[in-house]
Amino acid sequence: MKVPKELLNGSIIFIGITAYFLLMNVLGYGNSFYLRLVNIFFVFYGVNRTIKMNVEEGQKDFVSNAVSAMVTSLVGVFLSIVGLIIYSYMQGGDDYVQSLSKTFLFGGNPSIFSYSISLLFEGIASSVIVAMLLMLYWNNRLTTD
Repeated sequence: MKVPKELLNGSIIFIGITAYFLLMNVLGYGNSFYLRLVNIFFVFYGVNRTIKMNVEEGQKDFVSNAVSAMVTSLVGVFLSIVGLIIYSYMQGGDDYVQSLSKTFLFGGNPSIFSYSISLLFEGIASSVIVAMLLMLYWNNRLTTD
């Protein structure tokens, strides 16, 4: 059985983000907000890889490639959120999330659920942005060939 490329590349995004965040925690940089922004490169890599695979298979339709790109990034986002929830409970639950919220965009005392939902919305928004940026890049490349 062949794994769909969206699931494969979404899993690559998840593995890259997970490995990066675990490495940051081990090195003591887990609280650096700016280093957390680097995860966008993993999303760009996975989505670009999906579009490139589609183009190599001869699929050059903008809409189908955009849907494939969105599905890839959303798979990565959902897997990352689930991973964060599991990791948060392993690290102490809401107390761990309280330590994260001090260096992130939250104020007050968010629970794991509210923290995860907020990150889910942020992830969906960034998925749309990444997918559209890469679709514009690939659309320009395909129309000039």
